[in-house]
Amino acid sequence: MKLRLTQVAETLLSFGTGIVQQYPKQLTLALTALLLGGAGATFAVANLAPDASSLPVRTLVQDVQTLPLADQLDELDAHVQRLYRSDISRSTDTAEALLKRVGVSDAAAAAFLRSSNDVQRNLLGRAGRSVTVEATQANTLFKLTARWSPEDDGMFKRLTVEKVASGFVSRIETLPMTASTRLASGTIQSSLFAATDEARIPDSIATQVAEIFNGDIDFHRALRKGDRFSVVYETLEGDGEPLRAGRVLSTEFVNAGKSYQAMWFQDPTGGPNVALANANSASHSLTKGGYYNLAGESLRKAFLASPMEFSRVTSGFKMRFHPILQTWRAHLGVDYGAPTGTPVRSIGDGIVDFAGVQNGFGNVVMVKHRGESMTVYAHLSRISVRKGQSIAQGQNLGAVGQTGWATGPHLHFEFRVNGQQRDPLTMARQSESVPVAAASKPLFLRAAANVREQLTAALQMQAGSAQ
Repeated sequence: MKLRLTQVAETLLSFGTGIVQQYPKQLTLALTALLLGGAGATFAVANLAPDASSLPVRTLVQDVQTLPLADQLDELDAHVQRLYRSDISRSTDTAEALLKRVGVSDAAAAAFLRSSNDVQRNLLGRAGRSVTVEATQANTLFKLTARWSPEDDGMFKRLTVEKVASGFVSRIETLPMTASTRLASGTIQSSLFAATDEARIPDSIATQVAEIFNGDIDFHRALRKGDRFSVVYETLEGDGEPLRAGRVLSTEFVNAGKSYQAMWFQDPTGGPNVALANANSASHSLTKGGYYNLAGESLRKAFLASPMEFSRVTSGFKMRFHPILQTWRAHLGVDYGAPTGTPVRSIGDGIVDFAGVQNGFGNVVMVKHRGESMTVYAHLSRISVRKGQSIAQGQNLGAVGQTGWATGPHLHFEFRVNGQQRDPLTMARQSESVPVAAASKPLFLRAAANVREQLTAALQMQAGSAQ
């Protein structure tokens, strides 16, 4: 036992000696502090470093060579500051007018714009195109870029005019657009378009909202002051510049206290490569889909509520004093006041049963639908279909006019079932719709839950801005 303790002691002594040799100063300070503290007194341990005031001071003087001034000036001359400005092209734009509006004064650039076929065909005199210029400090043109989306195919055109050593060159490219999602909401004070303008929502989005709820809300007669709406929609961009509005992804409209909700959904059972397009979509989907309420019922009904996108009802389905016959009689249709030439569409799929002139109706189109239903479109200024032609819901069939017995330009519209006139709005609301397929219902319900959150967020945005 003693031998083992001795060996341990020798090992510890050897280890301690090594520590002392490696850290002599640190151990000295630690031991001093320990001894002073163990005596029970309080002392301040002096700084063991030398006093700075007693150290010698040395002054070093060294010449610094500055860079040659000429080289610095050359560098400044080589550095060119770019100025960026943006605007929207106008139908009245000339080369000089466009450049002046974006702050460019460059006769050579204006001459090139006038002579370039690319610029003449695609920019000058074309309204609504996003234009960005990159100019020098002297306000001469370095680069001009114009972007626009001519077709609803997910692509955009980019025209570039750029300065090179020999003058200017131009090129046109076709590139894919990207989509970002925007939320907005508003309150009706007078009309849907006035409210969407106030909320800075594009007109095409307002039109889509009206189309989506066309079977449930008569936007000609049923809007009330205080009605509110929320919408989530795509903005399609090229090079980060907004070029056009895309599709409404989801929307809610509260009319006379009743809430109507809708979301875009692509039924994946339609094929292996078809995907859901909903409010979480990051890119523009051009596949066919449809709008459904959040319970999964399709909003595409057999009949639209109106044969025109927007107009005013001048005479409803009721008794009225006939302006020509000068007698009270039942008005068995609906009259829509609109300027001559306003497009008229079929409210449902069908076959053109008659297209021509008929007594007091003047130019008239009659479309036969399934179930012994027929719709009549009278007083047209022109007819765009022929007898026997298949026609789809929403397809153009003519234009508003004043032919036949008419005191002014308007559309007389009738809905007949077995030869008897019915109220068109009532018939549109009673038409059937198709629900989401059972196999797709779980996916739909998950998407609908996201849509509810986004519509709530859009409504809160309006409440926050009002405060």
